[in-house]
Amino acid sequence: MALKLPTRQDYARRIARAIALIAADPARNPGLEDLAAAAAFSPFHFHRIYREITGETPAETLARERLSRAAGLLARERLPIAAVARRCGYGSAAAFTRAFRAAYGVPPAAYRDAGGIGRPRPEPGDEEDWMNEVTIRDEPALRLATLAHRGPYMGIGTRFDLLAAWARARGLEGPATRWIGLFHDDPGSVPADALRAEAAMTVPEGVEASDGVILRTLPPTRLAVLVFRGPYAELERAYRRLYRDWLPGSGEEPADQPAREEYLNDCRSLPPAEWLTAVMLPLRPAA
Repeated sequence: MALKLPTRQDYARRIARAIALIAADPARNPGLEDLAAAAAFSPFHFHRIYREITGETPAETLARERLSRAAGLLARERLPIAAVARRCGYGSAAAFTRAFRAAYGVPPAAYRDAGGIGRPRPEPGDEEDWMNEVTIRDEPALRLATLAHRGPYMGIGTRFDLLAAWARARGLEGPATRWIGLFHDDPGSVPADALRAEAAMTVPEGVEASDGVILRTLPPTRLAVLVFRGPYAELERAYRRLYRDWLPGSGEEPADQPAREEYLNDCRSLPPAEWLTAVMLPLRPAA
């Protein structure tokens, strides 16, 4: 299905309403009629248009939302499996266990009891190696298209889905596109509903803001970088390693910028155990 640019942009706005309906409550399974009505499309054509704009089906979007929420609950709240299954919309603990094992490679109880499956990369050979996991690099200025997010950080995935739909409608997504999260607050100190973040992607000059997307430029920045392999629900482990273990002994000072995450591979095509995220701490210029 080849769509002209103005049509794609209009379709993306309408599909964004369906994405928002799915993300509003992953425990609910909105039907075809509800999703099509939210996007103002005929139910006969909604699925094809949704897949054209987003690159996946509504069922795949819903499954990602549910499993992302489940991983966060298991990693942070250590709830009984049946309670997590109910909160995430599964009809039984058995159905949830099958879905979670298929995606994460381990059953949810094992994931919860082990505290997750991710780890900083490369894997440390001994307790002293964590200092060598962090690298410092100079990042040039970045021109970004951003969508603001407010609330629990695990909910930012929906903002990336919306941003991706906006970008695809304008032909802006390509092999060189970088996907970056900006996180303004400490989730251990700020109430979950007050947390501030931004979903962002790199864009070339000449792109215009629209549909809630804001353009901003990050200045050239020194960054302390730790690459984490594993589910996004476990990224707090990388932050602890950076802030608790590395920063106090590094001789560095943090800059007045939010922490960043760059998502280095495709979470839609790879299992969560293989997701790579660069967790980045902005630093003051070297003396």
